[in-house]
Amino acid sequence: MQPDGNTQTFLLLLSVVFLTLRICHGGRILIVPMEGSHWVNMDIVIRALHSRGHSIDVVRTDESWYIKDDSLHYNTKTLSVTETFNHDFINPIVKKIIDIERGESSALTFASLQVEMFTAMFNMHRITCQMATVMFKDKDFMNSLKERKYDLVLTDPAWGAGIMLAHALQLPLVYNVRWITSGEGHLAIAPSPLSYIPMTGSGLSDKMSFIQRVKNLFFFAIWQIQDRFLINAQYQAVCDKFFGPEVRYSELLQGADLWLMRVDFVFEFPRPTMPNVVYIGGFQCKPAEPLSEHLEMFVQSSGEHGVIIMSLGTFVSELPADMTNKMAADFAKLPQKVIWRHKGDRPATLGNNTLLVDWMPQNDLLGHPKIKLFVAHGGTNGVQEAIYHGVPVVGLPVFFDQNDNLLRLKERGGAKILTLATVDKDNNFLEAIQEVLTEPSYMLNMQRLSRLHRDQPMKPLDTALFWIEFVMRHKGAAHLRTESYRLPWYSYHSVDVILFLITVALVILLSFAGIFWSCFRLCIKRKLKSD
Repeated sequence: MQPDGNTQTFLLLLSVVFLTLRICHGGRILIVPMEGSHWVNMDIVIRALHSRGHSIDVVRTDESWYIKDDSLHYNTKTLSVTETFNHDFINPIVKKIIDIERGESSALTFASLQVEMFTAMFNMHRITCQMATVMFKDKDFMNSLKERKYDLVLTDPAWGAGIMLAHALQLPLVYNVRWITSGEGHLAIAPSPLSYIPMTGSGLSDKMSFIQRVKNLFFFAIWQIQDRFLINAQYQAVCDKFFGPEVRYSELLQGADLWLMRVDFVFEFPRPTMPNVVYIGGFQCKPAEPLSEHLEMFVQSSGEHGVIIMSLGTFVSELPADMTNKMAADFAKLPQKVIWRHKGDRPATLGNNTLLVDWMPQNDLLGHPKIKLFVAHGGTNGVQEAIYHGVPVVGLPVFFDQNDNLLRLKERGGAKILTLATVDKDNNFLEAIQEVLTEPSYMLNMQRLSRLHRDQPMKPLDTALFWIEFVMRHKGAAHLRTESYRLPWYSYHSVDVILFLITVALVILLSFAGIFWSCFRLCIKRKLKSD
């Protein structure tokens, strides 16, 4: 039976009232994201927040790499800059790193890689500080943000512009975080014993021998030097200029209300944590959607052998021609079909079983039952999607955290890792693929990780949304923050207390020694007199 006119009118009014109430109760959120693959997962959070009635503004530059000026889910606040973090910045760095890693392995190679990474990090944060300076100097821009009366700032602390902006606007601060400006996020706020917490770049697990612990300490020193002299100093200079020297950037970074950490302990090694760290690893993952007709036909044509997919992520647009030719030739020897996200010249050795694409629906492919293996660079997003769908990995890390991510999968029996120096030598690439395809333990281990990851009371994205709205409702989450970040290093490590106790003990000891010596001398004098 069709509803009459009065019923339709009532339902329409009810819908309008419902939507109005939802909008009225929605908050205003200012997003300061990072570019590249980091934006991909931030955009997922933005869309989810928008669907819940929140108003979203995104700070971007007019040279933005990924962040579009027009969107149904957010409005943009655009800054005019002369330099930004994009393909022109990252491509030369990737090329240099690949060239260095493919050279002869030596202490000089390691030193060259460290110098290249230090230079890249320094320049990335230099660009960010330039952006922050432009932002704080633009009074009209800052006033427009203040007039909006935001409820909180959500930022990716891999660069520090959003951290300083939250302080300038005096707003609660929430992180969508894996990396901070100076390394892995936990290291900034949680106790991190070097005996079982491996440093990024060390290539170590949480089980270390004595020599490995020495190596871990060495990498810790490298990160500390990089942070103090190359990174923190740049951000502190901006704070000094706009907020005064009494405002310490390190305290602003550590003082966020909430850390939405893009890992979970299915992936990460167990470690100490803090009450305001909420784990949302795999929040971007979801059940696979149907593939396009063209892709589905190609996947189904693989028969019982299945499909391998390969992608080296956002930053690596292409590999050297000799390397891609060797990899293409190895793919051609396999009975599986291959879907390869590849840019650049078509490899001369490409087989009929390999499909080159500029872009692939990675999550949907990983969730397809025909997918047998994922050849990946080891970015956090790709690793989490592989865990979610239970697909084993052959890893080809290039830089930053990629080797560490893949190492965590390898330690759990779900991945095999190759290096850029060896991937095109002999039959290393082909043998690694065949091993992971034919050894059942790789698939079984990844499926076990998938079951563990999915067995949660709430979906990770729902957890993230709850805690963001929690901070909005309560105007922050100060009760979850420890005061450790306000303590100087000597108080944090109780050096002052230890020195005080040592001093007291010495005073008491010396006092007793003095009394004993006085008594001894008195006894001697009496004995001499009696004699």
